[in-house]
Amino acid sequence: MDQTVSNIRKNPSREQCEQVIRRILITELLENGSNSHFKNASDFLAYFESLYPASAALTKQIQRAVKSMDLPKDENGYFIINKTHKQLDEEHAIQNLLALSHAKQVFLEDLTPVFLKTDDAYKEALMDLISHSISFDNKYEVLLPAHNGLLFYTNTPEDLNKVLTDLFSKIK
Repeated sequence: MDQTVSNIRKNPSREQCEQVIRRILITELLENGSNSHFKNASDFLAYFESLYPASAALTKQIQRAVKSMDLPKDENGYFIINKTHKQLDEEHAIQNLLALSHAKQVFLEDLTPVFLKTDDAYKEALMDLISHSISFDNKYEVLLPAHNGLLFYTNTPEDLNKVLTDLFSKIK
């Protein structure tokens, strides 16, 4: 029995420390939505010292585990468990392009669909002309080719219908 007790109280391996740290951070993420407690290896020390005797070797093992995990940090210096450095770099690149392009999120359920039926042979040319036309500027948010025509999504269906009706009235 003394052997069992001494094995339980022995310092954990670096891999075991990594697993425990990962569980701690995932629990923090699930409970709070983000990590707002753990910035460096010493922040995990209290948890490990509740399971193992405090020692310089335990502290060193925790530091090795944190270093080995190579976790990215957020803008406030807290560890991020659910993303890699590469994912964060990709997100920053996307954020920069979204800002540069003045992008905004538009939900289709806030828009009205308008279908313009046309022969398939002409829809690509028609779509090109409409997408470059000043008359159609700011009349639709989305223009898509569809089977037998073009599909508009607009937040001003009256204005779009007015332009289309005007064009149809001039066909001879």
